[in-house]
Amino acid sequence: MTYEEARAQFPVLERFAYLNAGTFGPLSRPTMAAMEERDRFDHEHGRGGDAWFESVRELRSRVRERIASLVGAPVDRVALTRSTSDGCNIVVSGFDLRPGDEVVTTDAEHPGLLGPLGASPAHVRVAEVTTRPAAEALDAIVEQVTPRTRLIALSHVLWTTGHVIPVGDLKAQTGLPVLVDGAQSVGAIPVELGELDFYTVSCQKWLCGPDPTGALYVREPEALRPALPTYLSVQSIEPDGAFVPKPGAARFDFGWLATPALAGLEAALDGLPDWRYERAAEMAARCRAALAERFELVTEADQATLVSFRPRGDDAAADAARAYERGVIIRDLPRTGWLRASCGWWTSEKDVERLVAAVS
Repeated sequence: MTYEEARAQFPVLERFAYLNAGTFGPLSRPTMAAMEERDRFDHEHGRGGDAWFESVRELRSRVRERIASLVGAPVDRVALTRSTSDGCNIVVSGFDLRPGDEVVTTDAEHPGLLGPLGASPAHVRVAEVTTRPAAEALDAIVEQVTPRTRLIALSHVLWTTGHVIPVGDLKAQTGLPVLVDGAQSVGAIPVELGELDFYTVSCQKWLCGPDPTGALYVREPEALRPALPTYLSVQSIEPDGAFVPKPGAARFDFGWLATPALAGLEAALDGLPDWRYERAAEMAARCRAALAERFELVTEADQATLVSFRPRGDDAAADAARAYERGVIIRDLPRTGWLRASCGWWTSEKDVERLVAAVS
């Protein structure tokens, strides 16, 4: 599939320069068609009966296989969730953190990760990385590790600055369990799990899937307690009431996912072009260069696909709203005063030109 053919699959691109996949990715025509077809199938079959439930199990299995292939994981190491936040809650709650334990994170994390950490009884140590060069982030994080540290939990790509954290090096240096928030990485940049312990996937962002859809990679499922069991994570309930989880990471499946959303996600994953990473990196570099001529950039060169910058005024939210009125979808980042453009493989040179004109 050529770039022009792939881009033409997204109706929103006919109206907008869509630069906000860091929140939600655009939906393609095949994705929407798959959702409509599955919704019609469910209504016609009454959402009941053995044949219908078997179709649901098969759909979940196919989606799990596709996500596992995408991140290079064994299929039995992938749980289906609704979001990255679900994945973070599953890991943190199952880790049995206690008072006196410590968790290390950064000052540039999303509430989807900070919420589970803050609700745990552990003490959270925060590495200051927002104002440091990207190359100094690893050392800043390692400096916060103490003998009481039980878990390191942080993003692969920071949702504010767009900087890439070398999570594999972090695991190698500390030997500690690492929970990675992959919301801004999976689908945007190549991901290598290596020896990482936990890696979350947000399918409605860079993978252009419907919401709410997500996944969680768990390297050793049997080593993490299933603290949030659901109907779909249960193998059986024994006569004495004992909970027996499913084998592998399916023991962490986070409940029911609407079948139209799963069908749409399957279509979205099948439609990902092989050249997506190279194209997205090229457009992020082009976007960064164009904005640098007029604005102060936050994101350094050669990072991921997010480009954050300081607008000329003092109201970033108003600037984002005005950009929308001009046909450009970006977002303002709360409490920073920054604007953020998300450059996907569907982004065009014209989209970048429209962005610069809209925010100038």
